[in-house]
Amino acid sequence: MTLASDSGGARDRGGPAQPLLSVRGLVKHFPVKTGVFGGAGRVVRAVDHIAFEVSKRETLGIVGESGCGKSTTARLLMHIIARDAGEILFDGEKVGARELDLTSYRRQVQMVFQDSHASLNPRLTVEDTVAFGPRVHGVSRSTALRQAHDLLNRVGLEPARFGGRYPHELSGGQRQRVNIARALALQPRLLILDEPVSALDKSVEAQVLNLLLDLKDEFGLTYLFISHDLNVVRYISDRVMVMYLGKIAELGPADIILQDPQHPYTAALLASMPSLDPNNRTEEAPLMGDPPNPIDPPPGCRFHTRCKFAAPPCLAHEPPLAKVTPAHTVACLMATPGFGHPRAPALASEIA
Repeated sequence: MTLASDSGGARDRGGPAQPLLSVRGLVKHFPVKTGVFGGAGRVVRAVDHIAFEVSKRETLGIVGESGCGKSTTARLLMHIIARDAGEILFDGEKVGARELDLTSYRRQVQMVFQDSHASLNPRLTVEDTVAFGPRVHGVSRSTALRQAHDLLNRVGLEPARFGGRYPHELSGGQRQRVNIARALALQPRLLILDEPVSALDKSVEAQVLNLLLDLKDEFGLTYLFISHDLNVVRYISDRVMVMYLGKIAELGPADIILQDPQHPYTAALLASMPSLDPNNRTEEAPLMGDPPNPIDPPPGCRFHTRCKFAAPPCLAHEPPLAKVTPAHTVACLMATPGFGHPRAPALASEIA
């Protein structure tokens, strides 16, 4: 197989400066059935007008509490569920339009799911699982199996030992390696990894993370990595996107955001991480209460009901994604002059 060359310049239409994935105004609202006859009523605002880009050969980590919209975003990008609004561009071409049909898009974008067991067909052997995608796309069985054996070797599973096994005969880490090999079988450029190591113990987790880093370098891949574990995100990500209640709270380089967060929610997530330092004890809960109901989110900043810095402008204005630096944006009125938050920087006219 020549995955490295196929994933690189041969299909690089816009050059290295053009984002591989561009998301604009992505929206997904799920209707809530109410009433005796199940009539449509209010909606759950799972993903609410988000926009971001993923550069070629980078890893963008997406973090946030359960229910913030991480996995829904991944399924929208894969077209597993239909978006209500918004636009997705892959290497400059609009997905789902005449420019780039879904079949071509899905050959270049693959997903690894959180539940390594449920995402595998229990009736298919490991080698047939990895070979299934290429066979659907017209590759002969012998060629598909040869490619599958090559990929199994690359993810650390000897085909002679594991090729004929079924999913229930494998450990969690081995099943996840099979999922990664299957995702690579169509020679994609982008892998969407939805909590790929959350169900694994720490030793196996480290092995899978190192495998992902090796495969990224070998095949020239781009990753969108979803996780609730900030330590994992810190290890594998180039940039981090923090989501809260269907919105982007903060977006920027991983080393900057995870060392000097500008959004109170990001700071609370970092403060909630367990520490082995006895001198670094948590004296008070970094975050109080549960997230608001996504059916009826609070007005203004959605985080103001749990934020210790909340001020009257936070209830009246929804914060835009403002630039702290050219590469670092944050949706917080404390970082945005002109809205009246007492901690916000002064406008240039006010300084003058």
